[in-house]
Amino acid sequence: MDIQFKDWKSFACFFSAEYCQAFLRKCYQKGGVENPEQKSYENGYAFLYYLEHGQIYYEQAEKSPLILKPILLFYGLVHLIKACILTIDPAYPETTAVLAHGVSTRKRKKQNYLFFQDEVKIQKNGLFPYMSEKMFHVKQLEGEKVFMEELLQLIPELDDLFFLIEGKRTFAALHKQGEQLIIPEMILDHFHMTDGRFKEFFASKVANGVEFSGDGLSFSAGEKDLSGVSPVKFNLENDSYCLPLHKSNLFNFPELLIHYLLLYNLSMIARYETEWWSELTKMMPNRDYPFIDTFLGVTMQKGPFLVYQYLMG
Repeated sequence: MDIQFKDWKSFACFFSAEYCQAFLRKCYQKGGVENPEQKSYENGYAFLYYLEHGQIYYEQAEKSPLILKPILLFYGLVHLIKACILTIDPAYPETTAVLAHGVSTRKRKKQNYLFFQDEVKIQKNGLFPYMSEKMFHVKQLEGEKVFMEELLQLIPELDDLFFLIEGKRTFAALHKQGEQLIIPEMILDHFHMTDGRFKEFFASKVANGVEFSGDGLSFSAGEKDLSGVSPVKFNLENDSYCLPLHKSNLFNFPELLIHYLLLYNLSMIARYETEWWSELTKMMPNRDYPFIDTFLGVTMQKGPFLVYQYLMG
């Protein structure tokens, strides 16, 4: 990674109103916002407080028992996302419509409920469609449903757990050679594509495009090209890039949106499905528990990392 992220210490520069105002001014100038000087002055403290509140939620989540973690982590991520939105939309929040979560879940869970088979539904208004469009230029489809299993398979740090429990890999590691990233050949079998067809398909999924070298599956792309709307994910645990092996509709979905949807649903379960949630955390009856527990540990580090990456990019 070109952007060095350690932990919350990486955010230290933002805990200065002066720095935040200068930072926002640059963002607004770059985005062609009118009166960048005035807008950055007005929003400096709001931006700083969103980050500060986010950090406090994450720090409390780290100390709290598992049953509370999803709630604290979800609200922590929401605050960090609001800081990101403020860098591109100085008027945020302009209406109350953007303050809702932007996704919904089935309130009463069915008997024999399994988290893997649960889904969330994307709404027309609210934070989720708003941040998708503003931050990543991805237009979400109202009423579209997203399954939890699909989302978990797009978290690179869960690849080893999928292999241990289900005997399948969810990601292929990309190897670095100088400035080039090399996609392993086995990916062609997974996607049932020829070399040429895969290159075409892959290039179409990266927002800023990629350039393949003459032969083989090696390409060059900057970190900015790969973060955001791109199938390439960064595995924070082993410091490497990788590619999902499952070609779903969410193949090039920004990872920040994946964490938001998983945390949203888990926070709703922790709040409203007390019986199921307590049984899961005490009895650990099936694969739901190890995946949820591991994901919560991953997102504790990865959420702030993805936000920092977005701000510095």
